Amino acid sequence: MRTTLTVDPDVEQLLKQAMHGEKQGLKATLNAALRRGLAHQAPLVPAKPFVVEAKSMGLRAGLDPARLHELADEAELEAFAATTRRLRRAAR
Repeated sequence: MRTTLTVDPDVEQLLKQAMHGEKQGLKATLNAALRRGLAHQAPLVPAKPFVVEAKSMGLRAGLDPARLHELADEAELEAFAATTRRLRRAAR
């Protein structure tokens, strides 16, 4: 990968010292430093993929569980309407 890199002045001095000490160019020195610095962050064993185990909710086909609150609202409205009709008939 080719990229432009801006380093802080102290990092520049460290790179120059490492280049001089290892008698290597910037690319080789920077790659070696990055490998050493990032090696401890790399997982030794690949992480096990996350798998969702779906459980049957026993719902009829066509029912969206994310919209069950709408069904509850409708049932509540129907119950309220039925109660209101019954009370009106009783008041007559």
